[in-house]
Amino acid sequence: MILSTSVPDTLRKLLTPSLLAASSGLELRKGDSLFRQRQRPRYMHFVVGGEIVLERTGEGGAPVVLQRVGQGFVAEASLQSGSYHCDAVVTSPGRAIAVPIEPLKVELATDSAFALRWIGMLNAEVRRLRAQCERMSLKGVGERLLHMVETEGVDGHLPIGSGLKSLATELAVSHEALYRTLATLEKKGVIVRESGGLMLVRTSGHVSRPK
Repeated sequence: MILSTSVPDTLRKLLTPSLLAASSGLELRKGDSLFRQRQRPRYMHFVVGGEIVLERTGEGGAPVVLQRVGQGFVAEASLQSGSYHCDAVVTSPGRAIAVPIEPLKVELATDSAFALRWIGMLNAEVRRLRAQCERMSLKGVGERLLHMVETEGVDGHLPIGSGLKSLATELAVSHEALYRTLATLEKKGVIVRESGGLMLVRTSGHVSRPK
């Protein structure tokens, strides 16, 4: 069981009291695996702090990042799946909450208000994935990076607990190209590197973009 004070407001407002009572807290240590590909899902995991990366091995043998989560549910599709289709690796230490899947399914089937809240959460994830597709259509490394900070950051700040190499993988660019682009954006005063993240520089309420 988890203490109510340790549950983020977003999760407390989403889940029913019985699901909150059945959930448990997990400590996330860097390098640990939350789950592995082909394992049977038993819990739906909500990341409270730290970072989880969903990845699987591509045809060339290199890891392909499918999702990066600093806060929110991981692998929502596993609710209706017999096995995980990827690995979940902790790239930055933190904490997660494990919600048992079987009681979750029962609540979704019997509590219409909860089901509507769950659909709303999934809709928000769909919007995030649409933004990700839009980002992949951009050609320049700088445009992709700025798009990510603007769409996935909070108030212009994007946490990058997993490091720049992981970020480069998610942007589908080489880490060398990302390093060069980031150095250029810093020099032009567009982005500032802060502890554990990137911050957009705003001028009179607008983002300063390179010229």
